[in-house]
Amino acid sequence: MMPQQVAIQGFQGSFHEVAARQYFGAAPTLAPCATFASVVAHVVNGTAEAGLMAVENSLAGSILPNYLLLERSSVRITGEVYLPIHQHLLVLPGSTLADIKAVHSHPMALRQCNDFLSRYPHWQLVETDDTGRSAQLLAENQTPGVAVVAGRQAAEQFGLRVLVPAIHDDPHNYTRFLVLESTSTAAPVAPVNKASLYFHTTHQPGSLARVLTRIAEHGLNLSKLQSCPRVGQPWHYGFHADVEFDEPTQFAALLIELVPFTEALRVLGTYQRGNMAAAMAEPPAPRHAQPTLLNV
Repeated sequence: MMPQQVAIQGFQGSFHEVAARQYFGAAPTLAPCATFASVVAHVVNGTAEAGLMAVENSLAGSILPNYLLLERSSVRITGEVYLPIHQHLLVLPGSTLADIKAVHSHPMALRQCNDFLSRYPHWQLVETDDTGRSAQLLAENQTPGVAVVAGRQAAEQFGLRVLVPAIHDDPHNYTRFLVLESTSTAAPVAPVNKASLYFHTTHQPGSLARVLTRIAEHGLNLSKLQSCPRVGQPWHYGFHADVEFDEPTQFAALLIELVPFTEALRVLGTYQRGNMAAAMAEPPAPRHAQPTLLNV
């Protein structure tokens, strides 16, 4: 069933909003949240039937706290979205590069634009909770000397000017979002061809290698392996793994074989993998020559 309310991290004009509309369409009401923990809380508490949470970016890497949320919360992954991310430098109409003193945006967005922003070391980089919210506040407060890093949708919604387009470090910039539902209410997804696991192994030489060998022997593609610290056990790590398969029976057989080689093995979700090929096929945003550095 289509959810009536979907919790997202971010506000109007954010990339989470774009990804949610891409996956769910226009029907559900979006519940904006300032933090990823709030997204998960809405899903667990039932105040939203589903949630959408970014988990990694092709430039900035994994969002480690979100892997810990998956590990420790009663949520189930039921889908994923790959979204091309085009970051632009937005300003108030009439502003120029010479006027900018500070740039506001979500820390992941700032990291994706490091090459461009490093050209202006005198700019103060201010981390905020959301790209779209940063654009909204600039439009509402009309703060002189402030620019934001956000998508073109934020510029259009809040009447800002795209001063420098496509400032992300690589034109092929993508974010992967996970669709979350409560473990108590999530309906089985069918058909499935991808699964997310969490496990840890004994702290012995070769223990992780034995797990990876079993995955390969069953013909599954390991598309992601992320280590996370285990609380209370310094220098011990748990692992989040995403595996892709052709038939669910492959995955079922793998789970049986992994039991002797893992501890705390959990299936965080089985779902249909996102259409990454379509996202990758979308032309990157046009990149213009970078403006001349200011002599300051």
